[in-house]
Amino acid sequence: QVQLVESGGGLVQAGGSLRLSCAASGRAFSNYAMGWFRQAPGKEREFVGRVSGRAVNTDYADSVKGRFTISRDNAKNTVYLQMNSLKPEDTGVYYCAATRTWTTMSLAYDTWGQGTQVTVSS
Repeated sequence: QVQLVESGGGLVQAGGSLRLSCAASGRAFSNYAMGWFRQAPGKEREFVGRVSGRAVNTDYADSVKGRFTISRDNAKNTVYLQMNSLKPEDTGVYYCAATRTWTTMSLAYDTWGQGTQVTVSS
């Protein structure tokens, strides 16, 4: 099983960019699809995007499509979330998570990072 640690969050103005990283420890990182989720204050956690184990497939929520890009470097056991053209509604705690399935459902992800705060000011 992997352990996950996110980094790269912060405060940015609307229209700006941030890149989040998620470093994994443990074995067989490439056996896991990786997802990014976020949770805004007072709202439920929502799916942002995912990448398959060997980065052949990616998938995004409609709200971030065309602005966010997920990538991974299996040699470094790291997955990235590049966020461009940020909007105030992108504000929230961002989590990376690992799953052995291919799904957008958070319940199917069995390992989570601690989260990193992203705040977009208007």
